[in-house]
Amino acid sequence: MSDLEFGLDTFGDVPEDDAGTLLSHAAAIRQVVDEAVLADELGVDVIALGEHHRPEYSISSPETVLAGIAGRTGRIRLASGVTVLSSDDPVRVFQRFSTVDALSNGRAEVILGRGSFTESFPLFGYDLADYDTLFEEKIELFAKLLDEKPVTWSGTMRASLENADVYPKTESGRLSTWVGVGGSPQSVVRTARYGLPLMLAIIGGPPKRFAPYLDLYRKAAEKFGTAAHPVGMHSPGFVADTDEEAKEVFWPRYQVMRDRIGALRGWPPITRTEYDAEIGRGSLYIGSPETVARKIASAVSALGVGRFDLIYTAGSQPVSARLRAVELYGGKVIPMVRDLLAD
Repeated sequence: MSDLEFGLDTFGDVPEDDAGTLLSHAAAIRQVVDEAVLADELGVDVIALGEHHRPEYSISSPETVLAGIAGRTGRIRLASGVTVLSSDDPVRVFQRFSTVDALSNGRAEVILGRGSFTESFPLFGYDLADYDTLFEEKIELFAKLLDEKPVTWSGTMRASLENADVYPKTESGRLSTWVGVGGSPQSVVRTARYGLPLMLAIIGGPPKRFAPYLDLYRKAAEKFGTAAHPVGMHSPGFVADTDEEAKEVFWPRYQVMRDRIGALRGWPPITRTEYDAEIGRGSLYIGSPETVARKIASAVSALGVGRFDLIYTAGSQPVSARLRAVELYGGKVIPMVRDLLAD
């Protein structure tokens, strides 16, 4: 556990100011940059920015925001969380992140995913009927690009490549690349087949229920003769000075966000009882630094993961509360988790 890493994840949720007014998308992006700078100062290992194309989120191009963060930070690693590879082009994704890697002196990471939201598919001209084929073909191509050698490849979803070289190259010779998985065994096996690190999105229910996926990843890697890297997990949460403050700041805005998404997916409205139960026994890490630290330590111990990322925004939580959450996570939660695990 001495090598355990900690990250902060956000989709760039549009926050409120302290008067309760929503910020503009532009101001929300600048706010994320400020939060990343603070996280860097506090020793957080990774900042991961997710991609969305919806009005409540400000980040549609994670790598562009990461490039802005690169110029204001010195050590924190800069990741997407996730890049929706299915509705993008693997060559351009590699080029954009290798550019961020250059600007940040080797700190870029891309986390590839199929996407739990589908708005990018019609936006960029892709048919949802091709959902599985798009990702399967594009991750195959991306895996070849990671070798940073001329690529020959053919598929059905984009033009073929014949001995094509792609620039810029990274200085290290390989772009750090993960695959984000939400709970599909097939996706876990695919990740192992390509020898890539696995990032589990654990956003509901007891974390321990994901233990079989870690076992599957390791067994599949052994079968394919690839490397089984330390697995990461990311889950939503919020840190405030007290348990009650964290719950009350987070709840009303989380409820709006959760019910808006739920209406699109046929979910019933969330209740306060369900919210409290998820904090107590599920995968919401909400509370004081000590409460959140104890819950993270428990989940990390149960699963044996090598990285924990906290999705610290989920709704329009105020700017001041978000900054305080980042401050408490980096300054108090992370040291507490390390101490708990050391004991």
